[in-house]
Amino acid sequence: MLFIGICGASGSGKSTLAEALRERLGDRCCVLQQDAYYHDHPHLTFEERVLLNYDEPDIFDHDLLLEDIKKLFAGEPITKKQYDYAQHRRADSDELIYPRDVMILEGIHCFHDPRLCEMMYLKLYMSVEPDICLLRRIKRDIKERGREIDGISMQYLTTVKPMYDKYIRNYVSEADVIVAHGGHNARIVDILAGYVQDALSRGTEA
Repeated sequence: MLFIGICGASGSGKSTLAEALRERLGDRCCVLQQDAYYHDHPHLTFEERVLLNYDEPDIFDHDLLLEDIKKLFAGEPITKKQYDYAQHRRADSDELIYPRDVMILEGIHCFHDPRLCEMMYLKLYMSVEPDICLLRRIKRDIKERGREIDGISMQYLTTVKPMYDKYIRNYVSEADVIVAHGGHNARIVDILAGYVQDALSRGTEA
């Protein structure tokens, strides 16, 4: 199994690139989102959950994510983890995800855990201007996550930008490849898909 990590700022095109690669690689590839592994906080009220910092590394359950990755490496299926962005709660399902030849993990802090980084065959960092990322985030959060513009603005100023400056921008030092222009870069998709297919044909191990 080849394990690929895609890291970068919120709105940088991580999901778009991951899905583009999955489409090119077909059934041999599966994609996991780090966002599905937010810690759950059932003991908090909705108002309290809204105020949590969803952009800091410790908001994610890194141990559970590592456990699932190890299971897939061992040939075992895992249950699909999901997150309800409108309610700020985990919404896991009984759907099973089975191991594939290529496994992609995308997330803002997917290079944070050195245990995961050591397992990755290829680490990609999305390099996109922060103002472009912000515009993409606004559009996505309103359309897909039911957010209001005031809430998006407050979150960006209080957590998103500070955590990008403190952590996320520095993950570039972990990367094997820096991807410019976001996930719609057709040329980089062709190059990466060809590289991965060649590695699979040669039986390369992670």
